[in-house]
Amino acid sequence: MCGARRGGPSLEGVDVEHQAVIQGVVTRNGEPVSTAYVRLLDRTGEFTAEVPVSATGQFRFFAGTGKWTLRTLAPRSATVDRSVSAAIGSVADVEIDLAQVPVSA
Repeated sequence: MCGARRGGPSLEGVDVEHQAVIQGVVTRNGEPVSTAYVRLLDRTGEFTAEVPVSATGQFRFFAGTGKWTLRTLAPRSATVDRSVSAAIGSVADVEIDLAQVPVSA
């Protein structure tokens, strides 16, 4: 994976014990995607936040405890929604593979 660590960014310096962390990496055929955005939607589907992925496809959100949706938007890819649960004191590490979703014509 081009030297990138699997999963989300390093947790060094993050107080995981007092945070609910949702993080991960966006890939296509096992390679990181560097031109994508990941949105965080609440349980009702309302927009909460958006981040661009890093050059190694990684992203991170600090969220409240509960159920969330990650919506990934990238060129030449269909929109990908992924459900995730967050809880204080844990890290939800998600890999989103854009090659697993067919592109709409």
